[in-house]
Amino acid sequence: MQLPRGPSACVRTVAKATMEGNACLKRPRNWILFLFVVFVWSSGWSVMKVALNYVGPLNFALQRFALAALALSPLLIYVRRKIRIDKGAALKLLLLGAVNTSSVVPMYWGLIYETSGIGAILTYTQPLFVFCLCVLFLRSEAKPVRLLGAFVGFSGVIVLSIGRAGSIQVSANIGDVLLLLGAFLWAVAVVYYKKSLSDVDPVMTSVVQQSLGAVIVAPLALGVEGFSFPLAQPYLMMILYLSIFGSGITVFLWLYLIREEDVTVLSLSSFLIPMVAVFLGWLLLAENIQPISILGMAMILTGLFVTNRSESSS
Repeated sequence: MQLPRGPSACVRTVAKATMEGNACLKRPRNWILFLFVVFVWSSGWSVMKVALNYVGPLNFALQRFALAALALSPLLIYVRRKIRIDKGAALKLLLLGAVNTSSVVPMYWGLIYETSGIGAILTYTQPLFVFCLCVLFLRSEAKPVRLLGAFVGFSGVIVLSIGRAGSIQVSANIGDVLLLLGAFLWAVAVVYYKKSLSDVDPVMTSVVQQSLGAVIVAPLALGVEGFSFPLAQPYLMMILYLSIFGSGITVFLWLYLIREEDVTVLSLSSFLIPMVAVFLGWLLLAENIQPISILGMAMILTGLFVTNRSESSS
């Protein structure tokens, strides 16, 4: 499996590539959809950080899952004739939904302890995990340059964790651990979907993921936090934006793109999202970033870029 160019290479060559019929993504429409997903998910980090001041992470996850499932459910009517699910696929969908849920909850919990920008950076180490998993399970080629990029990226995680922990030891605070756990489990879900469920309609997959997430999280939220749904207007606007766009429409688009495109194109190209999220965290939330944290983030993004860029020279 070849590793296509990342978005920075795409930006410089998109016009030429489109004319030659060799764009970074297979279709121009997919490129537009990808940029839309990038914008929504980038802005979502600042919104999530503020929303978690109103409600606990388990209630927040429950509400996003439930509202996203409701937002996507009408689409099942449109695609009902295309849905063909046998018992084996149904079990795989349930497993995918469970893995997806297990990735989302640690992410929300970790974001409580971190700024929105660093939360985005650590969560979007997911492409590095995807690369490693693709080498192991999808037989992606592990070229030396790509391995170097992964090494630099993961080294950046260590540097970033040192900065957050305020220690010269290789350690991380609870937020770092939770965010990295969420990133790894998200990568598992992406690779599992690509390997086992890419033939299942993405609408069906999205609805199952969101619905099952609500079912799994509901007893945890009630038992640990007690049910809470703030009626403050700012929170209502944020949870609707995050649920309908961030967890509903864009999740469907992401699954569609995974089915249509090379998984490594999308995952390794997503370093745009944390870059924009860090900028928005600084602009909207006045988040300060320490120099060592900037170094760690730069190393992570460089690792993603090198891993992705290596294909352009092959």
